[in-house]
Amino acid sequence: MNTSIRTRALTGTALTLAVATVLTACGGGSTSSGAKAADRATAAPAAVKDPLVAGFDGGLYILDGKSLQVAKTLKLPGFNRVNPAGDKDHVVVSTDAGFRVLDATGQAFTGIEYKGSKPGHVVRHAGKTVLFTDGTGEVNVFDPADLNGGKKPEGRTYASAEAHHGVAIELADGELLSTLGTEEKRTGALVLDKNNKEVTRNEKCPGVHGEAAARDEAIAVGCEDGVLIYQDGKFTKVDAPDAYGRIGNQAGSDASPVLLGDYKTDAEAELERPTRISLIDTVKKQIRLVDLGTSYSFRSLARGPQGEALVLGTDGAIHVIDPASGKTEKKIPAVGKWQEPLDWQQARPTLFVRDHTAYVSDPSEKALHAIDLDTGKKTTSVTLPQSTNELSGVVAQH
Repeated sequence: MNTSIRTRALTGTALTLAVATVLTACGGGSTSSGAKAADRATAAPAAVKDPLVAGFDGGLYILDGKSLQVAKTLKLPGFNRVNPAGDKDHVVVSTDAGFRVLDATGQAFTGIEYKGSKPGHVVRHAGKTVLFTDGTGEVNVFDPADLNGGKKPEGRTYASAEAHHGVAIELADGELLSTLGTEEKRTGALVLDKNNKEVTRNEKCPGVHGEAAARDEAIAVGCEDGVLIYQDGKFTKVDAPDAYGRIGNQAGSDASPVLLGDYKTDAEAELERPTRISLIDTVKKQIRLVDLGTSYSFRSLARGPQGEALVLGTDGAIHVIDPASGKTEKKIPAVGKWQEPLDWQQARPTLFVRDHTAYVSDPSEKALHAIDLDTGKKTTSVTLPQSTNELSGVVAQH
């Protein structure tokens, strides 16, 4: 997905605060402690609580996670992608020049960059964040807690044999799973030990794309004919029920052994709008297909706080699915009916979930909604200055 050329990013400026009403007092002067405190207050923006970050054509909005009000607008030309960095303050922004770390709480870029063409997937797992740069094949691993110092964290690096649109994830024991491929063909994945020495590989996963982690650290990557699961030191290929059954996007939860994936069967389609999802049981090593009766996009998949499978359909509803049974437990109205655009970079309704709240954007209405997943009720809705595309926020790892 992250294969476009992006326009060079511009660093955002600090937020300008309005000066409050000045109180006069006898003998008071500009050198008083009160005046100095006021000067300090205007020097830096107030911290944004549980910030969200939404991309629009030409920049980013930083929003308050509760009120959904825009706290800061950053200019950033080009198509930019946004992912949680893995702590309570930062997100990782993919720009034309590489990955940049944004302090969303403090509303400013940190200066931490991982330069390289075509920055791709950002993966959080087991207390580590992993960046994969498609244009170079470079993998960077760091502890998101080390971002607080404002300096680039010391971390692990790995250079793929060849550049490709890939993904990598570090496991709790320090093993690193990374995809295999070239710019023309992707074939599977390998696993490295802590010293970047190869442990094992599997090249029976054509078109490998995306990853997700299930309970008990079962890691899956998608293939054009099923999925490849790595767990307890070995790979297991799980075949799709169709000769071409592509699972390219997945969502996992530590609360469930079942992964949520998309499912496409038309290799020749300019854009296939599937109505079926895949539920991948990492214990039984089986794939269950569920027809939702509505299509969805790659920005439609998420997991709930109890491991529920969540899919934002083009019917405008969030479909809440029991991953064990495949039964749709309820449908939560979110936005109006929509259709996935042909160009994957074009805006469409997007689902982002944090704790018990689902955030759903509606670009056609320039709207953003916060929905309580427990009650199914919208708690907050706002109209934004411009239509948004990417939608994400800070998510601290456990």
